[in-house]
Amino acid sequence: MQRFFLLIFLLGCVSNASAQNPAGQEPDFIVPSRPTVSNPAEFQKPGVLQLEFGFNSNFNAPGASSTYDFPLALRFAVSRRLLLEFDGDNPLSQTSAGVRTTGVGDTQLGVQFVLKHEKERRPGFSLAYYVKLPTASSAKGLGSGRVDQNFITLVSKKIGGTTVDFNASYLLAGRTSTSGHASSGQAALAASHDLTKRWGVQGEISGSSRNDEQPASLLLLAAVTYQVNKRVVLDSGVRAGLTHDASREGFFAGMTVGVADLYHRHHHN
Repeated sequence: MQRFFLLIFLLGCVSNASAQNPAGQEPDFIVPSRPTVSNPAEFQKPGVLQLEFGFNSNFNAPGASSTYDFPLALRFAVSRRLLLEFDGDNPLSQTSAGVRTTGVGDTQLGVQFVLKHEKERRPGFSLAYYVKLPTASSAKGLGSGRVDQNFITLVSKKIGGTTVDFNASYLLAGRTSTSGHASSGQAALAASHDLTKRWGVQGEISGSSRNDEQPASLLLLAAVTYQVNKRVVLDSGVRAGLTHDASREGFFAGMTVGVADLYHRHHHN
């Protein structure tokens, strides 16, 4: 696994050196992927290490009356075409039958590659691969204890003042009841619109088909965003479950920060 990500990193460095700005437009310093389920097809400026973190809560879910976690993501743009990502949900806490259980959440590693940059007459198009490492305790009921793999197609297009992101994914999850893997499909459609230079709104509908013992679900999300400056964006909002087996409601808040520009060079007069 380490050799795989090292190879991806080196390929990205080569592509960055040979094609600094293939789309003819400088990307934003940061491009938040939270709080929606879907991710944008294109990402932040090459060399920028982007940190995303926040608070997430869900209530009235089947099997657990409430869950809380603090999602954290590190997204590094190796080049205009290549992104590496690390995700973690720590700590993770859930209440079931009046008993609260807390522990470490699962860990996820991902890579995203831009096949086509967005242009005036066509959307941006990317492919991504994520692998979930089962660091959450299955004995405590905080995780499945199995490795999951997710293959994602990402499409984004700005239409007027609104940006539309669509993700479709194929999830190959380790079964919890027997050996082997179970497959399912997931999809998410999000729209974001800037109300002013700093304030924006987002909406999303997302869903997944049944996978092993995980029931199908359909969720609706609404969020408000505030851009403090080019390096910091705040977000907050609510989500609602539209199907019987999804959490009835949830609340989230967080921020995206460009913590470092690793390719930046200081010029001296």
